[in-house]
Amino acid sequence: MSSPTETFNFQAEISQLMSLIVNAVYQNKEIFLRELISNASDALDKIRYQSLTDPSVLDSGKDLKITIVPDAANKVLSIRDTGIGMTKADLINNLGTIAKSGTKAFMEMVQETKDASMIGQFGVGFYSAYLVADEVEVISKHNDDEQYIWRSSAGQNFTVTRDTENEPLGRGTEIRLHLKDDQSEYLEERRIKDIVKKHSEFISYPIHLIYEKEVEKEVPIEEEDEEADEEKKDKVEDVEDEEEKKDEKKTKKIKENETVDEELNQTKPIWTRNPDTIEKDEYNAFYKSLTNDWEDPLAFKHFSVEGQLEFRSILFTPCRAPFDLFEGKKKRNNIKLYVRRVFIMDDCEELIPEWLNFVKGIVDSEDLPLNLSREVLQQNKILKVIRKNLVKKCIDMFSEIAEDKDNFNKFYEAFSKNIKLGVHEDSANRGKLSEFLRYYSTKSTDEPTSLKDYVTRMPEKQKFIYYITGESRQAVESSPFLEVLKRKGYEVLFLVDPIDEYAVQQLKDYEGKELKSITKEGLELDDDEEEKQKFEEQKKELEPLCATVKEVLGDKVEKVVVTDLISESPCVILTGQFGWSANMERIMRSQALRDSGGMSQYMASKRTLGLQPTHPIIRELKEKIDADKNDKTVRDLVNLMYESALLASGFNLDDPSQFANRIYRMIKLGLSLDDDDTSAAAAGSASTDAPALEEVTESNMEEID
Repeated sequence: MSSPTETFNFQAEISQLMSLIVNAVYQNKEIFLRELISNASDALDKIRYQSLTDPSVLDSGKDLKITIVPDAANKVLSIRDTGIGMTKADLINNLGTIAKSGTKAFMEMVQETKDASMIGQFGVGFYSAYLVADEVEVISKHNDDEQYIWRSSAGQNFTVTRDTENEPLGRGTEIRLHLKDDQSEYLEERRIKDIVKKHSEFISYPIHLIYEKEVEKEVPIEEEDEEADEEKKDKVEDVEDEEEKKDEKKTKKIKENETVDEELNQTKPIWTRNPDTIEKDEYNAFYKSLTNDWEDPLAFKHFSVEGQLEFRSILFTPCRAPFDLFEGKKKRNNIKLYVRRVFIMDDCEELIPEWLNFVKGIVDSEDLPLNLSREVLQQNKILKVIRKNLVKKCIDMFSEIAEDKDNFNKFYEAFSKNIKLGVHEDSANRGKLSEFLRYYSTKSTDEPTSLKDYVTRMPEKQKFIYYITGESRQAVESSPFLEVLKRKGYEVLFLVDPIDEYAVQQLKDYEGKELKSITKEGLELDDDEEEKQKFEEQKKELEPLCATVKEVLGDKVEKVVVTDLISESPCVILTGQFGWSANMERIMRSQALRDSGGMSQYMASKRTLGLQPTHPIIRELKEKIDADKNDKTVRDLVNLMYESALLASGFNLDDPSQFANRIYRMIKLGLSLDDDDTSAAAAGSASTDAPALEEVTESNMEEID
């Protein structure tokens, strides 16, 4: 005799919620399985906690697990747990009539975003079952009550019946989803495995998938079949190996269905264990399963934070940088966020800054709400604290790598751009990150030097850390700006990575020593009084020359000055103290989407031509101008000198063809050719008539033939 069925109405809000879920179109329907597995895990947690004080509660079943059974024939997906179960009152209250404070908030949010993935945050995760099912049955057995069935087709009501038709569960809950016709993909073994691996791989309890699999088996051929086969064979057959044949059993292959019970979450969440109990091989294996990398990580950091906030994390530094590390469309980070071992997302931009996008790992929080919307994340103070801790631990990890020179060389080769980006963006940790910077210099040509080592080599009278930026190491090593500093014994760092230009603008000093660019004006060297007085006299002497050169060059330079920053070159182009350097100007011009006006014009270098007062070219030019200021060769020489200085100082020429013409005129002078000779030759070739040119061409063609 079947038990009486009782019918109950859903609370109005829950009825509206289910109507919304059933009728709306959502992109991310797979989250239903994550929510139901999370609920099952919570039920198992509850019975386990009860058993700590009362072990007898587990008499009805000691095996704590979750089982998923797809039934393709009937289009039913079952999720069963051996948790605490629900009484009749629990089924009525938890699944139908008690208003959840988050239900209304969830409905408002979901109507705006059409994204159901944050349903668990509002405490209504169970109803996500209706994303894929048109009828749901919940069979549940609590230790204190009979076994009951809760049924609903997402209408206005649901029924509760004492269960006399299904096998006894012992204890726990089984949810049966009667899937919609277009949701049969969730009965496929591969699809279920993918969802569990993605969302629920690190649930504390084993998740089993029971499914039918077609296998090929070899079975012995029956004697009657064997005799029939032998009759068909040709009777005239060689029978030398009769004895061997007696020992051999004849078999045939047949296909049959086999029930497979597979545990889906065998990779255990090692971050929940004490780091002292975990071997390095286990970390390496976990890293490979997490990232699909084939190499072991270069370093890892396993830590937990407790107190007001509680979370655990393992961070890994890979051996090499991926080829698409700074791709614009790439995911911003590689940190997977879990909440109580349930996967939430792997693209949480607020979790870690962009400059750490190469760090891989997991964060498992006990305090964040299960499943989060982007809006909630942006406002979540817990997340800001987690982010701060992750950055601090990453820097600690890099410090440990720096203790091994070979490992640090590998790390710096792969991720130096990230560190420099961190110096540019992360003001709070700029000082710590500057410890990891490495540059070649005038005194460290074989291997890069750190800023710390640079400071220890500084002479007592040196006040600043000197650097030069440029396109390549070869270009800066031959720069005229190094001449005087080398002679004085000062070390100059070579910053040849484009990102160095950005980083050094933010890194103003190191250990109280200001960083100074040697290509910008205003650089003061510690000359003695005698040198200073001599230099002042030279400046005064060359004032007329400077004025004439400025007059010739016009707007090409802001001013012409006498400089003591070079010793072997006749002149050099200095840039303004606050504008772009020559190298920065080159970088900005290379930008595909650069702004050709506006900011570019404002920031472009104010060029100053610096003349070296004792250089023979400058002395001779002065005499030439003193003799005849209007000499036509002076203009050519000044322009040629200016354009040569531009190239030597790292700038590009605005008009390369004009520069080339000046060089050709110099070549003609060297070959003692007059302009009259070349113009006569040009005129001669021009006056040759067309037929004669045709004859020459024809004869040339014959010669080629």
